[in-house]
Amino acid sequence: MAGDADTAVAQQGDTGGPPGAVRAWTARALRAMAGAPVTASLVAVLWTLAAVTGSLHAGPSPQLRDLVAAGVRPLAEGRWWTPLTSALWAHGWVAYAVSTLVALAVLPVVERRLGSPRTAALLVGVQVVGVLVGVGLLAVAPGEWAHDLAGATSIGPIGAVLGAALAGSAELGPRWRRRLRLLLVTALVMMTLYAGLLVDFLRLSVGLTGLAAVLLARRRPRPAPHPPSAAEARALVALVVAVAAVGPVVAVLARTPIGPLSVLHDLFIPTPLDAADVQALCAAPADGVLTDAADAVQCKQMQAALRLSGAGPAVLSLIPVLLLLVAAEGLRRGRRAAWWTALALHGVFAVLGLELVTLLVEVPEEERVYFAGLPGAQSLVAMLLPLALPTLVFLLVASARSRFPVRHPDANRAAATIGLALLGAVGVWLLGGWLARSGFDRATGFGDLLTELPHRFVPPGYLVETPPAFLPSDVPTTVLFEWTGPAFWLVTAAVLLRLFTRAPSAALADERERVEELLRADPRSDLARMVLWEGHRYWFTPDGGTALAYRVIGSVALTTGGPFGAPGTDVAAVAGFTAFCRDNGWIPCLYTVTEPVRAACADQGYSTVQVAEETVLDLPGLAFTGKAWQDVRTALNQAAKKGITAEWHTLAELPLGMADQVKAIAEEWIADKGMPEMGFTLGGLAELAEPGTRLLLAVDADRTVHGVTSWLPVYRDGVVVGWTLDFMRRRTDGFRGVVEFLIASAAQSCRDEGALLLSLSGAPLARRDRGGEPTRLQRLLDHLASTLEPVYGFRSLLAFKAKFQPDYRPLHMAYPEGAALPAIGRALMRAYLPQVSARQIAALTRKLLD
Repeated sequence: MAGDADTAVAQQGDTGGPPGAVRAWTARALRAMAGAPVTASLVAVLWTLAAVTGSLHAGPSPQLRDLVAAGVRPLAEGRWWTPLTSALWAHGWVAYAVSTLVALAVLPVVERRLGSPRTAALLVGVQVVGVLVGVGLLAVAPGEWAHDLAGATSIGPIGAVLGAALAGSAELGPRWRRRLRLLLVTALVMMTLYAGLLVDFLRLSVGLTGLAAVLLARRRPRPAPHPPSAAEARALVALVVAVAAVGPVVAVLARTPIGPLSVLHDLFIPTPLDAADVQALCAAPADGVLTDAADAVQCKQMQAALRLSGAGPAVLSLIPVLLLLVAAEGLRRGRRAAWWTALALHGVFAVLGLELVTLLVEVPEEERVYFAGLPGAQSLVAMLLPLALPTLVFLLVASARSRFPVRHPDANRAAATIGLALLGAVGVWLLGGWLARSGFDRATGFGDLLTELPHRFVPPGYLVETPPAFLPSDVPTTVLFEWTGPAFWLVTAAVLLRLFTRAPSAALADERERVEELLRADPRSDLARMVLWEGHRYWFTPDGGTALAYRVIGSVALTTGGPFGAPGTDVAAVAGFTAFCRDNGWIPCLYTVTEPVRAACADQGYSTVQVAEETVLDLPGLAFTGKAWQDVRTALNQAAKKGITAEWHTLAELPLGMADQVKAIAEEWIADKGMPEMGFTLGGLAELAEPGTRLLLAVDADRTVHGVTSWLPVYRDGVVVGWTLDFMRRRTDGFRGVVEFLIASAAQSCRDEGALLLSLSGAPLARRDRGGEPTRLQRLLDHLASTLEPVYGFRSLLAFKAKFQPDYRPLHMAYPEGAALPAIGRALMRAYLPQVSARQIAALTRKLLD
């Protein structure tokens, strides 16, 4: 597309200042709240009661809590109102703030779908019924955990909000319904299993009550849901891996975790100790034996605790979480390397868990460091969890192998990097330990260092039942002892994250040659030449006759235009590219596509919206006559009077002095904007060097360059039939009508050469009004265009191009679903402004607010 508008024209008209935009957004927010009275009322009641009862700082007083909180004891004592009143207070200002955010994020959607009366009924109904069900289960359930929960009380509105959301999910489409239910139920189950407090259990009970209510209230059977797509199945596996990783940390963060899986938090809690104290306690008498059994047990426990002390062991304890979260992100993207990583990690953790279980079985209960003093059944569960949990996840990941087909060409390089990091860590430990061996608490040889080597890479929580062979007693040995493993694993995590999230390198040279051939045969679009710019990758149909150019940004595969190559293959190409993206875990987005491609995308289930307007001049018979061409004729005449002529060049053969002027003009524009040049469909200085690109310069008698435009060839059947405008800049103190002069001169020159068309490229976020009611997304884009107009002037650019009496051709964006729009928006911003800095964003903000 052509460069930004205000490089060519002055801003036209008053688009309304930012204060008007702020007022508009404020009005919309107020209307949204007015449309959700139940949400607004709930938030108001929460904060009002908190203020009136003095509960804002630390929750209700003990007396008030005893009166309003829910639990087995309050109901047994006749306080029948507590299932409802418990939802009207929270534990303190943080809990009030979180509850408010959850309510504002979830309830308005439910309220718009169901209406305010039904939403209010759901809030009350699921809260009361869910609490009664949960309390009833606790009253009759056996076991230590149920007994502990039966003696507690609970307050908080989040359960009611999430229960209403799960009930309201029935009104959503299949994809959103499945995602919302999966996310909320998984989160509620995780909190219950790992933290396990009464408030967590009752939230789960209320949430499941809301889900059950909608299932029981269904009047007619819903069609059988489609099975999850490959992308959703990958997301499910990734979610399980992430939950298994984060769950123990949740238990650590909980104040008093008592859930069934909370015992795993012991693997993550470092206990600070001093090595000298441990050495003093464990110092053996002359015969080398600790005769006091209690001292021996305490020595072992303190040595185990020392393994967990310090910053290095604390980091090493959290390494499993970090690695599994990195693997989960790779799984979400369908990476085969991530599948192997998750499989290997859970296999290793299962083996470590088995070793820990074996050691625990062999150690008398009173001498155990872990799980000592737990009741029999709970002790057995606690011992088996470190083995059972990774084994179950291992089996799940192994069974889903076919869902992760994406092989990254850089996987071998990443593996080599990790291997070198491992060799380096081993070398540092062995050599450094040997040189600093006098700094350990006992005589240490090379064999001792080699024996202790595997323990440097194992999370210390798995080694508490294994006394260390030696301990550090000075700074160098402490650094070696604590940081050898963490340093290696942090490097590994960084390498894997880069591998899983970074797209493979851009297209190879042979692919570019194939693309060149297809573009010459049938580009399908006047803008297709842009697909040759750096950063693109190419997807080809199986027969190689059609291709699409795309960039992978985040999780989005963003195309530059539509298919090109063999005619009549739009539908097949869109379908093939869509399947290709799904297999790779990407969101397909076909950007700036023409009307025929838009129709093909619509046939494949895409939604579309206009994102730009291309303007095209029909060159045969073109003549600048009539009143409509007055501005163009004026520019031509004034240029002639000033001795300014239009000269065709290429960047490679441009004289050095003129090339420097072109660069200076571009840099002058950048400095004036305070923003970097936009990329993607807007060419910059780098794109002027592309083979086949022609420059048309406005030059006066002193060889001063007043303006520059660049033109890309348009082919049909191997023959150049037209040219497309891309780069467009003018000297600030030069001839004001220079851009009109250059475009008019290009039109005349290309017409005389026999060209059929001249495309003035597309104006982003600008469109011609063709009547009809715009969609909500179209109105949003129109509003965004108005907001950015003072800086980038896209609408002014379209108005400027109207001087040339062009034909208007809409350009569209095709996207798979509304849920993908946030990710696509981020990808587009990174595509257009890949190097924008915080300072430049601040400058842009100031310009918008001026």
